Amino acid sequence: MKPDKILIICGPTASGKSELALRLALELDAEIVNADSMQVYTGLDIGTAKPTPQQRALVPHHLIDIVPPDALFSAANFAEAAVQVIRDILNRDKRVVVVGGTGLYIRALLKGLVDSPGGAGEVRNGLQEEAGRIGNEAMLERLRLVDPELAAGLHPNNLVRIIRALEVQQLTGIPLSRHHQEHAFAARRYESLQIGISVERIQLYRRIDERVERMLNDGLLDEVRGLLSSGFGRELKAMRSIGYKETAAFLTGEISLQEAARLIKRDTRRYAKRQLTWFKADPDILWFEYPEKFDTLLEGAIEFFEEREA
Repeated sequence: MKPDKILIICGPTASGKSELALRLALELDAEIVNADSMQVYTGLDIGTAKPTPQQRALVPHHLIDIVPPDALFSAANFAEAAVQVIRDILNRDKRVVVVGGTGLYIRALLKGLVDSPGGAGEVRNGLQEEAGRIGNEAMLERLRLVDPELAAGLHPNNLVRIIRALEVQQLTGIPLSRHHQEHAFAARRYESLQIGISVERIQLYRRIDERVERMLNDGLLDEVRGLLSSGFGRELKAMRSIGYKETAAFLTGEISLQEAARLIKRDTRRYAKRQLTWFKADPDILWFEYPEKFDTLLEGAIEFFEEREA
């Protein structure tokens, strides 16, 4: 029995993924499944560029606003929730469009997550204490010594993954990147058509800058102020995300609004670059310009879905 088919729309932030997914879903009689790691949180609306209420009224969107900002939500949690949602959509004879820029979420959904060794609490606690003493940069440098391949794709702020990689290497003597290579990912759950949105770098950066200005004009300051006043502290993963940590720093008087805007733009550009590095490494993704190639994309999506349905 062949696996079910799903359409994946991916690419860097501000490339137009949400709009493309909406247009395709309307044409394909599909429902949309979110694969953005920040849009799962309630209350983080403006800074995560969630689809508007009007857009969500046109097509059902799933896995948006499903956990509070202080909840822990991993790629494994996402994959488990997405499988259930997709099954429900397919049981209602609708098609599925998955859209998002979190590459690990998409990989977890399509292929599962590598079954790397579990860690002893003492090892992890020791690494966390060490990180508190020497800082994130030094921890990443330590990882470079034992697993340069994995370290090359990590930012110093991604301390959770740095510690996890060091933990696996310390427990097994084998770099986590080699675990990924040797075990690969689990068998594919779905037959997928993966579409990446290709945007010229200068144009993408201009879109990012314009989006940040819109977010600030649309009430990002009030959104973050409300989250802080509701008791969601700056130490939370959600509140450390791009746009929220800089805005919180402004609201507490640490930096100026102009500096906050500059940092949000800079960090978003850096994030987009990391997204492109991740997605460009996946040979299964087909890259198209949007909106220029929309008709081609739609034709390809229809052919993909109807190939077995006919």
